[in-house]
Amino acid sequence: MAASLAALTAGAQSLPNLLPIPNASGLLATYSTAGQSIDLTGPFFQSLGANGRRCSSCHLPAQGWSISADEVKLRFLITQGLDPIFRTNDGSNCDHDIDTSTLEGRRKAYSLLLDKGLIRIALPVPEAGEFSIVSVANPYGCNDSGTLSMYRRPLPTTNLRFLSAVMWDGRESSTQTGTQKITGATNPADLMADLAHQSVDATNIHAQATTPLNPAQQQAIVDFEMRLATAQLYDYRAGALNGGGATGGPVRIGTQTMPAFFVGINDPLGGNPKGIPFTPVIFNLFDAWMPSQSQREPAGGDDGLQSRRASIARGQAVFNSKPISITGVAGLNDDLNLASIPGTCGTCHDSPNVGNHSVSAPLNIGVGDASSSLDLSYLPLFTLQNKLTHEIKTTSDPGRALITGLWKDVGRMKGPILRGLTSRAPYFHNGSADSLDDVLSFYDKRFGIGFSAQEKLDLIAFLKAL
Repeated sequence: MAASLAALTAGAQSLPNLLPIPNASGLLATYSTAGQSIDLTGPFFQSLGANGRRCSSCHLPAQGWSISADEVKLRFLITQGLDPIFRTNDGSNCDHDIDTSTLEGRRKAYSLLLDKGLIRIALPVPEAGEFSIVSVANPYGCNDSGTLSMYRRPLPTTNLRFLSAVMWDGRESSTQTGTQKITGATNPADLMADLAHQSVDATNIHAQATTPLNPAQQQAIVDFEMRLATAQLYDYRAGALNGGGATGGPVRIGTQTMPAFFVGINDPLGGNPKGIPFTPVIFNLFDAWMPSQSQREPAGGDDGLQSRRASIARGQAVFNSKPISITGVAGLNDDLNLASIPGTCGTCHDSPNVGNHSVSAPLNIGVGDASSSLDLSYLPLFTLQNKLTHEIKTTSDPGRALITGLWKDVGRMKGPILRGLTSRAPYFHNGSADSLDDVLSFYDKRFGIGFSAQEKLDLIAFLKAL
């Protein structure tokens, strides 16, 4: 499917607005507020560095403006591993002691990009930070303890108007990098300035530019990104996701009528600048599909349109209402000094009909911890020690701590926007969940939620419809 889309758009000047793009669950689409088509000629699609890469090398419309491991594998096969995404500055597992002169050598060098869709991110350890690096165990040879190599998924470059931090660790919205925290008082100017800064960093680092982007190029990239809204448009079994009274699909996102977003909207910890109380009812896209009380239980063997729509609606209700006892989450339990917090999915995914956090709130839910139930055997392990207390932590990614230098920030990452996620597997910042079933299994084990088999099926159906 990715190959057919590439053929469709090869040499094209634009992409039709709301072009349906097939994926495993149905059809994905992007809506641009710019007009009838999505321009494919601007700086976002131009080679502006020395290695042939473009922004669109890692941000493709068919993959929800990110990449998927399956698409990267196909690209490797078609180009024999010579596509610009396969570059040793950050596409390979390490940037030294590798051989990319042969096909098998390239397959080995780029294995994390192929298997998990991961890009290597090299960040220095803050000299004045509260911790030191005791040891680095990197299976690919990048064992430098002064500059750490992490492996992260490219975030989507769509639905950006809902961001409360730029990048997984928020480094492009941080005073430490010369950018600014996104707040209600300065939004959206702060977001657009951060995205402009990020466009320069991305071009310099990922595309190895020798000449920084000029202001006009930066503005063109930011304007392009800010106009995009992406979501699942059609489900193979449920039909149109804006049919039968439902309000799925990307147009409603692009027109901001869900309700209109502002920084702090529906924040559960009192961060809403309008003082409106938090509601766990995060999504209402499929309220019209909710079956009557007598029809709440699924009919055995019925996989027709009405049954699928009912499943999606039930999954939405599970997301909004299933109780979760939140424990051991850095950024919540420690900051609030509460051992257990009664919550739901919406406690951390509170932006209405979007699903990320509406204020900057990086959390560590344990995805990258050495004790995680996920398979992290393909990732490095870093052992950190608090300089004052001598406490030890082991993690596959120090997260925001590499930006702030704060011990409490070890492992903290932001939560991504959930819309359009079915096209961009695998999941979590490190690609450790190959499927949505893996995502739910992690949460179920981590927090002892107790999903029933039917609740998991319904919740996955709902997430695939976003």
